[in-house]
Amino acid sequence: MRNYKTLLLTAIAALFLYACTQKESQDNSSDTTDANEWPQMDSFHMIMSESFHPYKDSANLEPVKRLAEEMAQEAEKWAGTALPEKVNTEEMKAMIQQLKSDTRALADNIKSGASDEAIGNALNALHDSFHGIMEGWNGANGEKHEHQH
Repeated sequence: MRNYKTLLLTAIAALFLYACTQKESQDNSSDTTDANEWPQMDSFHMIMSESFHPYKDSANLEPVKRLAEEMAQEAEKWAGTALPEKVNTEEMKAMIQQLKSDTRALADNIKSGASDEAIGNALNALHDSFHGIMEGWNGANGEKHEHQH
């Protein structure tokens, strides 16, 4: 019985310690992750990847045709948020506004029945613009973004 009580008290103490360290870790996490993350860029990147890579890999435009409106909405949201301090420049603001405009144009052109060639050309240009933004972000973080195509 004594071993049972010791084991139970040890387990309770461990749970208490774990709960306290998790709270402290969560409280401090915003200090470190905010400086190294840009959630809006990551959200846009997910949609861009799903749209671009099937086209690049096998000339499949179906994903971009399906996701263009969502991508345009994501770019609009992104353009409406404050930039992280390290990339809060007029150049970066202009790049994101251009991305927003070009993404909207792509979505509208797809809706109006643009040719596959026009869609592919616009998607390539949009992808290049997005990578310019990513390179600006990664350069501000002291990183070099390696992305092979």
